[in-house]
Amino acid sequence: MDANNEKDCCCRYKETPRSEQAQKQLQNRLNRMIGQMNGIKRMIDENRYCGDILTQISAVESALQSFGYIILQDHMETCVADKIKNGDTQVIDETVELIKKLK
Repeated sequence: MDANNEKDCCCRYKETPRSEQAQKQLQNRLNRMIGQMNGIKRMIDENRYCGDILTQISAVESALQSFGYIILQDHMETCVADKIKNGDTQVIDETVELIKKLK
């Protein structure tokens, strides 16, 4: 199996590593979202008002959407740019599909 063949490999890694600061910021955002999700779980356990739970769900969805856009921007600035510089324009189609998934 060719490690560079995306169809044969289920787990790929960035060729341009994220900085330690960028990784820390992403982890902090994830931890906040996990905290919000745990809060929603507690609200369910406590039989809290539906409207309050829906408000918290909306907040998590918004945070996750923002997180996705940060990852997408990094992907375009590093992975996509590098592949295009190296002549791989198929990455454009992949990126369009990724953008559709983020909707």
